[in-house]
Amino acid sequence: MNNRQQNGPYNIFAEVEIIVEFYHCDPMNIVWNGNYFNFFESGRYALLEKLGYTYDDMKESGFAFPIIENSAKYINYLKYRDKAIVKAILEEYENRLKIKFEIRNAKTGQLTTKGFSTQMAINVSTMESCFVCPQILIDKVEAFIKDN
Repeated sequence: MNNRQQNGPYNIFAEVEIIVEFYHCDPMNIVWNGNYFNFFESGRYALLEKLGYTYDDMKESGFAFPIIENSAKYINYLKYRDKAIVKAILEEYENRLKIKFEIRNAKTGQLTTKGFSTQMAINVSTMESCFVCPQILIDKVEAFIKDN
C-alpha cells in the first residue's frame, strides 16, 4: 500500500501509544469492547492537536463537533499491560469531520481494532447544525496539507 491508501486521502494522521490498564479490562483481563472508543478518542485528540484545532480551539471559535456516528470492528484483543498504537487518519473535513482509526498491538504489530467516527459541526451560539465545516477548520487542514 502506498501512503495515500494507508494514511487517507490527505496523508494526515496521528499516532499515540496506549498502555492497557486494569480499569480498561473486563473480568477476563482483556479490554472491554466499549473502551476502544476511549482509545479512539485519544487518537482523535492527537490528530486535532496536530492540525492546531483542539477542543479548546473549537470552543473558542464558536463550534462544537459532536459525534454523529461511531463504529468499531474487533479483529483481535488487547489484554492488561499490552501497549497499543492508536492511529487516527483524517478521511473527510469539508462537510463533516470523518476520522478512521486503527489500533495495533505495539509489540506484535497486529491489527486489533479498526473503526471510524463522524462528527458534524454545530454553531454553539445558535445550536444549529452546519452542513459544511467551519472555515477555520478548513483553513487549518489546508495549511497543514500545504506545509507538509
